[in-house]
Amino acid sequence: MAHKPTAHSKSPRQSAKQDQLDAFRESPAGEFLTTDQGVRVASTDDSLKAGARGPTLLEDFHLREKIMRFDHERIPERVVHARGAGAHGYFQVYKSLAKYTKAAFLQDPAIKTPVFVRFSTVAGSRGSADTVRDVRGFAVKFYTSEGNFDLVGNNMPVFFIQDGIKFPDLIHAVKPNPRKEIPQAASAHDSFWDFISLTPETAHMVMWVMSDRALPRSYRMMEGFGVHTFRLIDGQGKARLVKWHWKPVLGMSSLVWEEAQQINGKDPDFHRRDLWEAIESGNAVEYELGLQVVDEDEALAFGFDLLDATKLLPEEVVPIERVGKLVLDRNPQNFFAEVEQAAFCVGNVVPGIDFTNDPLLQARLFSYLDTQITRLGGPNFAELPINRPIAPVHNNQHDGFARQTMNVGAANYLPNSLGDGFPKPATEQQGGYAHHAERVDGKTTRARSDSFKDHFSQARLFLNSLSPVERGHVTDALSFELGHCERQAVRERVVNAILAHIDAELAAAVAAAVGVEVKTAAKAPAITTGRKGKAVTASPALSMVRGALPSIRTRRIALLAAPGCVGGSLAAVKRALEAEGASVEVVSTALGAVASADGKDPVAVRSLLGVASVMYDAVAVADGEASSATLAANADAVRFVKEAFGHCKAIAAIGHGAAVLTAAGIPAEARSAGVVTGAKPTELGRDFIVAIAQHRHWGREQVRSRPPLGRPPKR
Repeated sequence: MAHKPTAHSKSPRQSAKQDQLDAFRESPAGEFLTTDQGVRVASTDDSLKAGARGPTLLEDFHLREKIMRFDHERIPERVVHARGAGAHGYFQVYKSLAKYTKAAFLQDPAIKTPVFVRFSTVAGSRGSADTVRDVRGFAVKFYTSEGNFDLVGNNMPVFFIQDGIKFPDLIHAVKPNPRKEIPQAASAHDSFWDFISLTPETAHMVMWVMSDRALPRSYRMMEGFGVHTFRLIDGQGKARLVKWHWKPVLGMSSLVWEEAQQINGKDPDFHRRDLWEAIESGNAVEYELGLQVVDEDEALAFGFDLLDATKLLPEEVVPIERVGKLVLDRNPQNFFAEVEQAAFCVGNVVPGIDFTNDPLLQARLFSYLDTQITRLGGPNFAELPINRPIAPVHNNQHDGFARQTMNVGAANYLPNSLGDGFPKPATEQQGGYAHHAERVDGKTTRARSDSFKDHFSQARLFLNSLSPVERGHVTDALSFELGHCERQAVRERVVNAILAHIDAELAAAVAAAVGVEVKTAAKAPAITTGRKGKAVTASPALSMVRGALPSIRTRRIALLAAPGCVGGSLAAVKRALEAEGASVEVVSTALGAVASADGKDPVAVRSLLGVASVMYDAVAVADGEASSATLAANADAVRFVKEAFGHCKAIAAIGHGAAVLTAAGIPAEARSAGVVTGAKPTELGRDFIVAIAQHRHWGREQVRSRPPLGRPPKR
């Protein structure tokens, strides 16, 4: 692999974008209060009245402006992806990709292209919680020298539907019931599963949404995908097909369902806060850009159609080439102006990148542009600071709501002689965008290609790729979701029209959990996702458990301590964890210094009344007889440790701290992998780090009463 740049200094181009944004920033420090017209205001606490108790006067222009502006502070939220968070940063390619594309930002490894990234959930409103079971949006705006390129994708490589004309139906089905406006940010209801049961093309995506992929630990620990197949065009005009991937440098990790539900109540901003705090603490969020590139004539070479957005191209068939790094190192300074007003459009491409005939992608090319006109009050949303390209803009598109550009040309039409023909079109050699000259021939029709008709083989491939633990989570998720469907007919259709065609054991397990019978004896389809029809039965790269990286960097660790603790040993463990990049917090019965037995008082930054184990990745209990006795008698402390154990997290107890484990129902003989005890802080810290790096210790998971699933086929 080529040398990976690690310098964090800003390039001239990145600085130019920041300067452009800074030109629109306003700080009130040391300034007088004024109206929007710049008139200084003498009073903003009382409206102008006819006498102290008299009527308010209409001539109070400050009152009218202040109220008018307040009345219009909120803009329509996004229909989908309303709940989001964002960050600024840069992208840097490892080496020139001229062999694939002429896109300028993919040529020079010395160039840092500024970016803005928005992460989001899909189904919920702006006020919903972060850790719901849902797809996560992963949208990247590249401010390139040739214009903006928006790579607008998700944390899953496939989608529910094949044609964009079905998108309104999908979203109407998953959104809250129009009569009751419930449930919020949830798919566990009749309308969603009614739609799924009647739409077989959703089968593959359903497996993903019911898997741990729908419950990421953080935005920093999830993959991203462009979903569709795009084209790359090189300098000679040769086109190749490409799939876009984002690989998190920290690796992948997920929450467990019970944990996610608790976090929704304890901190609905969990993912937003995690992203913000990571960047504020200096831990830049990093991903590698990966490409799967194939020749145009291979669109049908893998047993499915690359234009079908419900299919993926396994890494084992076409390896992912990692070509650059995305670094997010700066938080927004104004959430509304930068995150809420960010307008992503799938149609924003630059020379060297083009579209394919994927019918879902084709619909998105219209939908995103159309959406912004309503959300952002007219056609001039590209002039908002967060959306402005760093490339110069010259055209004859004038006026409209919120126009900021003051055009001064002699003519606003083409062709013209009054303005000497400017702004004039550029040739392709001058950087003008040229669409790929694809041959198109066929009768107009409302039909689905026969190459799109396999709906179940990749759903089976995905299930086969998971570890037994992950397969069990899919069963539990389906059982939970369908268990909330009131209509038995819906539950029966999902089991018999969808699940039975994917995996017989999965269908049987879910049917038993939701009170229906498996009546379909359909044989699961053969899997032919490989070159020349070669069967590929599983893709190990799709398993989050198998793909976890052994690192504790940025992991959040709680150290439980009470008065009488041994501060020295606790400090030693804390130093060891922080040396590996973990974020460590002392949690006690109260905030502030915790009186220790050895005069080395730790400082508690969290109280047991304010946090719970679900907010942390691991927990350690301090040494000290008095401390352990206090914590063992404290219901919150006992619950903290018990829940961490139940959620399969790493747990450590220093010396007498083991008494708290016993109080939590974890006696010595029941302790399994991931539970570390001992009196020597150096050895304990080392073993604790190894345990945390495994993320979860699934051997102690409390499995619900479900029929056992068979192991996936051998590869």
